[in-house]
Amino acid sequence: MTDNAAPPAGPLVTGSEIARLAGVTRAAVSNWRRRYDDFPAPTGGSVNSPLFDLAEVKTWLDKQRKGQDLSEEVQLWQVLRGAYGDDMVTALADVATVLAGARRKRPEALPKDAVTLARSLADSGSPGEVVDALAERFTDSVRRAGSDQVTSPRIVRAVRHLAGDVADDTTVLDPACGIGTLLLAVGPERGPRRIGQEVDARSARFAQLRADLAGRTGADITAGDSLREDRWSDLKADLVVCDPPVGDTDWGREELLLDPRWELGTPSRAEGELAWLQHAYAHTAPGGRVIMVMPASVAYRKAGRRIRAELVRRGILTQVTALPPGSAVSHALPVHIWQLHRPLSLGDAATSVRMVDLTRNDPDGALDPRPDQTTDVSLIELLDDVVDLTPGRYVRESHRDYVAEYQQLRSELAEQVGILAELLPALGAGGRLSSPDGPSVSVTDLARAGLVEYGGAEPVSISDQLDTDFLQGFLRSAANTRRSTSASGTFRLDGKGARVPQMDIAEQRRYGAAFRGLQEFEERARRIAELSRDAAALARDGLANGALEPNG
Repeated sequence: MTDNAAPPAGPLVTGSEIARLAGVTRAAVSNWRRRYDDFPAPTGGSVNSPLFDLAEVKTWLDKQRKGQDLSEEVQLWQVLRGAYGDDMVTALADVATVLAGARRKRPEALPKDAVTLARSLADSGSPGEVVDALAERFTDSVRRAGSDQVTSPRIVRAVRHLAGDVADDTTVLDPACGIGTLLLAVGPERGPRRIGQEVDARSARFAQLRADLAGRTGADITAGDSLREDRWSDLKADLVVCDPPVGDTDWGREELLLDPRWELGTPSRAEGELAWLQHAYAHTAPGGRVIMVMPASVAYRKAGRRIRAELVRRGILTQVTALPPGSAVSHALPVHIWQLHRPLSLGDAATSVRMVDLTRNDPDGALDPRPDQTTDVSLIELLDDVVDLTPGRYVRESHRDYVAEYQQLRSELAEQVGILAELLPALGAGGRLSSPDGPSVSVTDLARAGLVEYGGAEPVSISDQLDTDFLQGFLRSAANTRRSTSASGTFRLDGKGARVPQMDIAEQRRYGAAFRGLQEFEERARRIAELSRDAAALARDGLANGALEPNG
């Protein structure tokens, strides 16, 4: 006998699929799970992406009167989920195989009711529309699981936007095409020759079937590792688009050390993205372009400096666009898009790199930058010790108003200096407090008497017999500083060993006012020091870059 529960006989559904089923948001489903003890328990999946038995969910929804009739598309997805489990790419490819033509034999794993549902949906629309709808559901389910297995719709939109108009006779290559989303998205539906390669054979098969059903007669997608087994070694494309694997250190560096594709430098193990970038560039025809999705860290990581420098020095890199957070959907990390151009001649090389910073935009908002979100940076400015290609670094600096900022700093500094002299209290020769042996009381005794409390960072008076500014002023004296400093050198302002002079409340307030003036003086002096540093640095930079010049 085993303690393991038997797997459910019916199909499984995710939280999002339950939401679609009931016509509510995912948040509502999460709320149901918390509020209702009888909500079905997960029967599969993971903690972050649990799966529920469809029959149990439908029964619960009916009981709560929250259910709706299932559409044929939802029914098809659930049947596929039940038959294939997590291998949904194969499921979608099998459906596409059946819809691609009557002569194709039904795959053994594909249930007959799935075939019936798929053909019914195709009759009311088209086979291509059915497969695209299933691909969209798959993309959504993978995104919810926190995976970057597929390119997010927001990144696809950005790449399509940056690609612009693509001619009918263009050859487009995606060397890591996944299920074909990016490859099939750019350019017009008819005309371009589309070439793809994907290491996962199931995804490559589905991508090819998607292209066939969509009528993309010029599509040719094959399975294989593009870096280790390049199936298109002689191909030169007009446009290369790619959303490469991220953080993959096992990309084959040891096997490919002498590969001719590394014309900009051999990437380190940690810079697999730069290996994919050079692979894409190696397949670019003269005058052709590369549009590459990159993690933001590739723009500044030390290991990739040499390759970045070569990209800039040779005039190959033309633009870097920083997308808004959330563009990758599966994570909140920044994403950049690098655009490369293979020069037709030395005179065709780029002389500057356009930097576009959209990081403060809505991820679903406009992709055309405002004037203050873009700047052209000369190659010499980029070729420093770091070769940092982060757009925000240059965009913010280029649109800085040196004149207004310097005038504001100078005006504030003059105002603060004028106030400073007035804050320093007028003091004369002391008398009865000049002796360390004068009458005094410890802070411990004040606390025991209920005159002091330690609720905050500094002790404060809670009695009208004791002035707080007087108390804290004497606690900062040299003698009490020594008493409040531990053997390790740590200063404790609330040290119980500190002592303050004994005097009536009127005298306390007189001293308290002086200490308060000193405190404000010190704070103002610190602000003046900060303003002085900022003004000097700004003036120096402005004079050096021509934004400022001396008067007279």
